[in-house]
Amino acid sequence: MTNSNQNEARKDGRQPSDLRPVRMTTGYTKYAEGSVLVEMGETRVLCTASVEDRVPPFLKGKGVGWITAEYSMLPRATESRTQREIGRGGPSGRTHEIQRLIGRSLRSVVDMAALGERSVTIDCDVIQADGGTRTAAITGGFVALALALNKTMEAGKITRAPLRDYVAAVSVGVVGERVLLDLDYSEDSAAEVDMNVVLTGDGRFVEIQGTAETEPFDRDLMNRMIDAAASGVDRLVAIQREVIVQTLGGKEFRAMVDPASRTKINWKEDAS
Repeated sequence: MTNSNQNEARKDGRQPSDLRPVRMTTGYTKYAEGSVLVEMGETRVLCTASVEDRVPPFLKGKGVGWITAEYSMLPRATESRTQREIGRGGPSGRTHEIQRLIGRSLRSVVDMAALGERSVTIDCDVIQADGGTRTAAITGGFVALALALNKTMEAGKITRAPLRDYVAAVSVGVVGERVLLDLDYSEDSAAEVDMNVVLTGDGRFVEIQGTAETEPFDRDLMNRMIDAAASGVDRLVAIQREVIVQTLGGKEFRAMVDPASRTKINWKEDAS
């Protein structure tokens, strides 16, 4: 698929490979061990991380911890009011899917043995939705998690750094035969192909979700989309690093393992 208009500006003035403006405000709530309001253009997600000294029943006595996530959308996060899911009998299939994606993504970079028998719940509440809420939740959720784990280490409850790497996510799609990074809602709703890509800071894949909405796509197009997403995640990880450094105000980021001492994740242990 080729398009001579590939480099034309989008309706908001961005080039096809540009992210929307990204802003992360840490310490957004008072009580959570870690919190951040992440803004990707007009999409805004509040991510909070809560640390508890307990684990799910299936992990009791095993000496390892757990990371899980919950996701929800405020009724007027969208143009018209959406009924709260509690009034519809519980979370929808879409919500369950997104929660599991966020949890898997964050667990992929955590050493559960270093965490010990404690759980961290990442609550991701969409305040305003304009596309890419699940990828924003992963990107902001990592910052909330990192700050919460760092605080727990400073309190002496964790003695070994549990974070192996950064993790972030971004959407990419084909709209009007052009590969566009970080779709807003108007682009996502018109996409011929849409994809969500989750990557670690060192460029390894955690998850790729890609769907053809019209014609099936070939390997060449998929590679172009993945390349665009990888470039976007690199930039998001750089922003995560900067936000964490600024939040710590010169203090050591103790929760992150030194890259030179990283070992491979035990996928059988950490998989959901």
